[in-house]
Amino acid sequence: MGIIGCGYWGQNLVRNFFEASSSTVTHICDLDAERLATIGRRYPTTAGVTDYQELLSNPDVDGVCIATAASTHYGIAREALRAGKHVWVEKPLALLASEARELTELASERSRVLMVDHTFVFTSAVQRMKESIDSEELGKLLYYDSVRVNLGLYSHDVNVIWDLGPHDFSMIDYLLPYRPVAVSAVGACQIGAGSRESQAYVTLEFAENLIAHFHVNWLAPVKIRLATVCGTKRMIVFDDTMMDEKVKIYDRGIEVNDSPDDRTRMLVEYRTGDMYAPKLAQTEALSVAARHFADCVAGNATPISGGEAGTRVVAMLEAAQRSLNKGGRREEILYT
Repeated sequence: MGIIGCGYWGQNLVRNFFEASSSTVTHICDLDAERLATIGRRYPTTAGVTDYQELLSNPDVDGVCIATAASTHYGIAREALRAGKHVWVEKPLALLASEARELTELASERSRVLMVDHTFVFTSAVQRMKESIDSEELGKLLYYDSVRVNLGLYSHDVNVIWDLGPHDFSMIDYLLPYRPVAVSAVGACQIGAGSRESQAYVTLEFAENLIAHFHVNWLAPVKIRLATVCGTKRMIVFDDTMMDEKVKIYDRGIEVNDSPDDRTRMLVEYRTGDMYAPKLAQTEALSVAARHFADCVAGNATPISGGEAGTRVVAMLEAAQRSLNKGGRREEILYT
C-alpha cells in the first residue's frame, strides 16, 4: 500500500495498514517533507516521497489510500485507477455525484477495488445496530436522529455538511432498508468573511413515512456523537463518546388504540421496559476496514462501502448543498 496524504487521518491509515497482517505500507506521500521525516522515523521501512506520481508508476504498489483535501479526491483517484491501482478514498468519494459514478464505472472496467472510507459502518456499534434493524427487533422504523458537533477541525475546501455529514449519510445508507428521496438543509457561515458553513441542520425525507434529521457543527463547546434510531417496538441510542456501553437498546415506546366509547379519540399507552447494552468488540474500526479492503483486493469479499455506496452518499450531499444554496428548499436526491 501507498498512503497519499499523511495529515491527521492519513497517519491513522499508515498505522492500520502497516499493522494489518494482510497488507503493509511501503510508500508514504506528503507535500510536507518534515512530516514525511517524522513518519519515516516511526516506520523506517517505508519510502517517503512528495510526488504521488511516484506511487502510481511503481509496479510494486498494489493499492493507494487517498487522504488529501476533499476537492482532490476525484482527480487523484481517477489517475490511480487508470494506473491500475486498487483505491481507498477518504470520504467523500468526490464532490459531484457524476464524478463518483465515473470512478465507480472506471474501477469496474479496470477490475480494481474502489472503497470509500466510511469508517463508522465498520464499527462494532453500527454493526450491532444493523443486526437489530435487519432482524426487525425495533419494529417499524420511525426516525433517525443525530447530533455530530465539536470545536473544529475547520476544513478550508468544504463546509461542515461535506466534512461531518458523510458519517451520517453513510450510516443511514448502510443501516436503513430505505433510501431517502429528498433533503432540505439550512446552515450558517459564522467563522469569518468568505468562510463556509460551520453549522447546519439537515432533514432527509423517505417515501416510507420515515424521517432522518441531523445537526453538524464545528463551533460546539463539547464533542457530541449521538445517534438515535427509533422503531415502534424498541429504540437504539449510539453514543460514540462513551468508553463503554456505546450502544443502548431501550424497550420503550407507545401503543395507540381507539377509544371504545369515542372513535374520534385515541388511547395512548406508554411502554417503559428494560434497557440493555450489548457487548461490543473493541477492535478499532479502521483496522477492520483495512483488513476488509485487503480481503476485497484478494477477491475474498465485496466492499461494504464500495463505489456504489460512495456515489449514493455524494448524491445526498450534492442535494443537501443545492438545498443549502436555496435557503433550505426541498431538493430531490438524484441517484442516477
